[in-house]
Amino acid sequence: MNLFDAYRYLAALEQHRHFGRAATACHITQPALSNALRSLESHFGVPIVRRGRQYEGLTAEGEQVLATARRVLHEQERLTQELAGSAAQPRGRLVIGSVPTAEPIAARFAARLIERHPGLVPQLRSLSSQELESGLERLTLDLALGYTDRLADLPGDRLQAWPQVLEHYHLLQRVAVGETSGPGLRFGVPITWPEAAARPLALLGPEMHNRVILEQVFRGQGLAVVPALETNSVMALLVAVHSGPLAAVLPGALVDTLAAHAGLEARPLTAPVLRTPIGFMTARGHPASRALQAALALALDPAWLAEAAAHTGPLSSGTVQA
Repeated sequence: MNLFDAYRYLAALEQHRHFGRAATACHITQPALSNALRSLESHFGVPIVRRGRQYEGLTAEGEQVLATARRVLHEQERLTQELAGSAAQPRGRLVIGSVPTAEPIAARFAARLIERHPGLVPQLRSLSSQELESGLERLTLDLALGYTDRLADLPGDRLQAWPQVLEHYHLLQRVAVGETSGPGLRFGVPITWPEAAARPLALLGPEMHNRVILEQVFRGQGLAVVPALETNSVMALLVAVHSGPLAAVLPGALVDTLAAHAGLEARPLTAPVLRTPIGFMTARGHPASRALQAALALALDPAWLAEAAAHTGPLSSGTVQA
């Protein structure tokens, strides 16, 4: 039995929670994956996987083995990068998680990282804030982009923040019938939160931290907002606004991606003017791989920070080009 491979299969099974999908992700057959996991159980002399007609999770012993497997795989990847590249020319994988509302920033960051270091292969994953935090702690993520204000509420001091941008919020809506919209996204006059709440709103689901932030603002204004549409998909929000009478409260990073979309209008939200810090996060207590070192160097680069701010800040027709 190849212990590294067995660890990799176990980690994939827990990630995908399905034997077939885990096997596909590992580029092996399902019987090969199942046999490797049974060999792992024989090696340690304990049941690891709870089996039924489908995957039912891990046993308590399996959770212990999984934690060790993740540490071993993390160190294996770090050593591989040490041997395959150098500080100036890093090579290898970098797993980046991002909250959905910050995905444009993460994608732009990954593109800049590849430009600077062609040997790196970023993998972007869209995850909730809770998934980002647990992914860093479990070593399934190298880097996370999300709401750094949450770290103050987490136990211990396990995660470190690397500030990036301040989210600025806009109400996105369709241009009224009969009004001229121009060749791309139109920026309208500011709108207050109570005025926005009076519109039929499409919002992310209550499990998303973005929704928590918006609900706090609305409650602070004495408003009880019942969304006309709830979704965990940013794409669904954008399509809903573009296709019908709904409006959505979106951060500048998402609004920036709509520059070429005629027929839409973004209006800055005021009274109050809300600013939410977004930053990268890493796990403390683990040596950084060469890929992560390169990513953090870019994250602290003033040129990158200026570019990120230009695409997330107080946007206007003069800052967003169609």
